[in-house]
Amino acid sequence: MKQKDKSILTLKTLTKSNVWDIQENDVFRMWEAAEKDADLKDNFRHYTDILRSAFELEEVKIDKPEVISKYEARGFKIGVIRVDESSKTKWAIKKRPIMRVTDLTYENIRHISAAKLLEVIDRNFGGGWESLSQSIQDIIESGFDISTTTLPKDRLHKPGGMYEKKVNDGFEVLEIAKGSWVEAIFAKEKPEAIKPHINYDNEGNYNEDDEDIDNDDELEESEDHYNDIDDEDDYDEDKLTEESYRTTFETDPEDLNLEAEDVSDDEDYEKSYF
Repeated sequence: MKQKDKSILTLKTLTKSNVWDIQENDVFRMWEAAEKDADLKDNFRHYTDILRSAFELEEVKIDKPEVISKYEARGFKIGVIRVDESSKTKWAIKKRPIMRVTDLTYENIRHISAAKLLEVIDRNFGGGWESLSQSIQDIIESGFDISTTTLPKDRLHKPGGMYEKKVNDGFEVLEIAKGSWVEAIFAKEKPEAIKPHINYDNEGNYNEDDEDIDNDDELEESEDHYNDIDDEDDYDEDKLTEESYRTTFETDPEDLNLEAEDVSDDEDYEKSYF
């Protein structure tokens, strides 16, 4: 993932999404910077709730070297925070790891790389994409383009096939063995959507003159042709590719008893998911 500029983040600007951009030492730095704020005590609960969404926080109630050593052995960072001038607390802080698919959320999905995502999926008992719940798939697809294909292992890396095309297009790939077949899961980070800028005047009214685009042209270009049906004369079955359809086998591929030499093209084997 691209590195974010953490220097502009403060306790006041932290959210349950961007809190995943920071590390333990950043928490102590931000808290120290906020100690002079008069409303720090009033917002204490709000700040700690946000921090707890990405960090394990524990108050060190017994401040002894042997206790501190146990926290550090578990990967915690130790530091002192002040709520006001009269009170200070020692905290043990540790970033929550993303190890299992159940650790994935809409808040943290854009804060891991495609390689890390596939590593997490691989830990899900080797079940492949369809083994994930629909809710987990939805979370993943909010941050990544995902597609899959299942082929006999001796055909997966065929030159010019889907595997080669996806890798050349910047996708990371996870291969999961399923008998003599292999499921390949391809993942690539989605670009973050850019919200359109809307101009208003000082009274809060929409200012049409300041728009950068011609609205009529925009409307014309955005006309929905999704349900249009092409002329039957233009239909060419040979133009279908492995990425334009998806098939699902309800049985184990081994039970199909297919021989590689009986099939002349990848399309008879491949399954694609979008």
